[in-house]
Amino acid sequence: MRIGGLVRAAGEGLAEVLWPTRCVGCDQPGELLCDECRARLPWVEQRLACPACGAPYGHLTCTECPGEPGGAAWPARATIAALGFRGAPARMVTCLKDAHELRLAPVMAAAMLTALEEASAWPAADGRPRFSPRETDGVCFVPATAAAFSRRGFDHMELVARSLAGCAGLPLADALVRAPARDQRELGREERSANLSGTARVVQDVAGARLLLLDDVATTGASLAEATRALLARGAASVTACVFARVW
Repeated sequence: MRIGGLVRAAGEGLAEVLWPTRCVGCDQPGELLCDECRARLPWVEQRLACPACGAPYGHLTCTECPGEPGGAAWPARATIAALGFRGAPARMVTCLKDAHELRLAPVMAAAMLTALEEASAWPAADGRPRFSPRETDGVCFVPATAAAFSRRGFDHMELVARSLAGCAGLPLADALVRAPARDQRELGREERSANLSGTARVVQDVAGARLLLLDDVATTGASLAEATRALLARGAASVTACVFARVW
């Protein structure tokens, strides 16, 4: 074990020499996310956020989510978004998924945990806290498609979910698989929902479970909604959603 650790440390040191770590926000060498970019992160203030879709400033009247919690668009009991999808957060998602910067997974998990802790002080539509670790039985995630997994060699949200679950002291449930669908970036709100209909399938027993469902980015909520419906249809008691970043 000691020799293996030394070899691993030497390899990491050599990699740092050949490919120095750069900030995902400003591309300056040194850290994955420098102090200056960290200070400029567009955090969502949870007391002002919409409890249904997680959009900032929607706590009274939300213009971003059509429908109520439990409805067609956002069936999760609450949705918590950590950051706005712009600047450094947008580049973090891209760097993790497409540049294979796997060290960003625990960074994203930490940001989501920060938002969940803040959201625990504010009520969901049902009057209970938007998140409570004591009322959560497990952590699951919206998985990559088989094609995306084959292309990248890993599921980025599994890495984030594993890190978050470990830090929160909650079990990880690899409960969902996804069938192929068209690239969502090409589609509008209604097309996204139709495109993903029936693509999520539950492969574990989730009956009676109170689940925290994770995803990287919420735009229209179609991916979260499809996964939430699948979990509820298989008997999950409740689903609370959390995303790293929210588009609005």
